[in-house]
Amino acid sequence: MILLRHGQSEFNLHFTATRVDPGIVDPRLTELGHHQAEQAAEQLEGHGITHIIASPYTRALQTAAPFARKLKLPVLINPIVRERYAFSCDVGSPASHLARDWPQHDFSQLDEIWWPAIEEPAASVIDRANLFRAEMAALPHWANTLVVSHWGFILSLTGESVMNGTWRQIDPTTPAPATISWRH
Repeated sequence: MILLRHGQSEFNLHFTATRVDPGIVDPRLTELGHHQAEQAAEQLEGHGITHIIASPYTRALQTAAPFARKLKLPVLINPIVRERYAFSCDVGSPASHLARDWPQHDFSQLDEIWWPAIEEPAASVIDRANLFRAEMAALPHWANTLVVSHWGFILSLTGESVMNGTWRQIDPTTPAPATISWRH
């Protein structure tokens, strides 16, 4: 499967510069973030993608949009691939708001408030990643699936810290990394 970290968000722009949480809830992509999403869609156009899975955060949905448009594929919304809940950007938009803003997607399986109420331990994200790895390994189309996700979730799947707009191919049938360093 192909893991793609969403493009640069408004949160990423400010947090990277200051290392202080700017208080932006469910941030949108910056102009650079939209460019990164378009670039990734161009780079991956010939990779045989037949399925798109995205986190319900706006930045992931915006990153998935060029793929859905170019490949004429629906985007499956899956909260298991969401970011670790630790900053203001990890407060999402209610499912009813997402459904209003993204009518082409199906949010009916999403709870209205789908993100955790308290900070999520790193071990919880690793558990989610291991569950997702096992679920994907059981699907015949895993090699043709694009997953638009986040820094902490991708780190939990691969052991690698990736930059915004960066993608990696992984084989979910192989073992998860033995150790993970949560330094951002």
